[in-house]
Amino acid sequence: MTMLEDRTTAVSPGTPWPAAYPKGYAVVDVETTGLARDDRIISAAVYRLDERGEVEDHWYTLVNPERDPGPVWIHGLTSEVLEGAPLFTDIAEEFSARLDGRVLVAHNAVFDWQMIAREYARAKAEAPVRQRLCTIALSKELGLPLSNHKLETLAAHFGVVQRRAHHALDDARVLAEAFQPSLRAAAAGNVRLPLLECRPLTEWSDTPRIGPQATGGYRPTSWRPARKRPACPYPNPGRYEDGKPLRQGMRVAFSGDTSVDRELLEDRAAEAGLHVSTSISRLTSLLVTNDPDSGTSKVVKARQFGTPVVDEAAFGQLLRDVAPATEK
Repeated sequence: MTMLEDRTTAVSPGTPWPAAYPKGYAVVDVETTGLARDDRIISAAVYRLDERGEVEDHWYTLVNPERDPGPVWIHGLTSEVLEGAPLFTDIAEEFSARLDGRVLVAHNAVFDWQMIAREYARAKAEAPVRQRLCTIALSKELGLPLSNHKLETLAAHFGVVQRRAHHALDDARVLAEAFQPSLRAAAAGNVRLPLLECRPLTEWSDTPRIGPQATGGYRPTSWRPARKRPACPYPNPGRYEDGKPLRQGMRVAFSGDTSVDRELLEDRAAEAGLHVSTSISRLTSLLVTNDPDSGTSKVVKARQFGTPVVDEAAFGQLLRDVAPATEK
């Protein structure tokens, strides 16, 4: 038994593997120029795993973003380093081969997926992946005793050594080594994996969508059905209080334009255990808006009800450490 297997429940040889589990996984990490919808991928890594989490191979590439590389102090990739790198269109086919027919696995998977989907949409193509699995959501399903949901915390729990944080290849390796025992623990307990749909983006445009400050945008394919989210499983703990963390079950509403596409931002909130609401009531815990003086109906109602309001950037920070639900 390996060190990783020692740290969690292993599947015994006589225990059948859950038949409903996926047949393969692509553990992915991308580094980007930023977090907004017009930001670009600058490096990508994929570890391919078989149905039981065994590593098959890995792949890494730099990507020329055709723009400023963003926070070099985080990812370490300068304009000089990226100047001779391939464009995304040059590596899209190889990237597709790594993803094809597999479940995309990432830490805060909605972010990696949205960046990948946008790059494919710009290239007038679609990523060949239809489901994703967030390792944050999986750790919650398993009830892992983590102090927070950072990658380094998950890695430390399983004894995985992180060598180069914010380097796509090492982050993907770390995640693959932490996902393997998580997957085995889930299989041993016949835990339902928290799989979510990956819906491709189409008809990308780099022209403004809404207002003079808006940047690129997309329109979903017209034949796709309207989104219906499953009910939030946690009770509403009440309103958000400034200086305290969000708590699972809180009702969150959004108003106005956002730099991260609204639907993807809502996905992140739902995956964190929040109740995404389409309207404002006295039960609403928090309103997220970048324009609190806009006078929209939601902003007006939030003011009437005394609902706390934060902007998108603050909400993004709060999403990093959402407290577990309060017991009923």
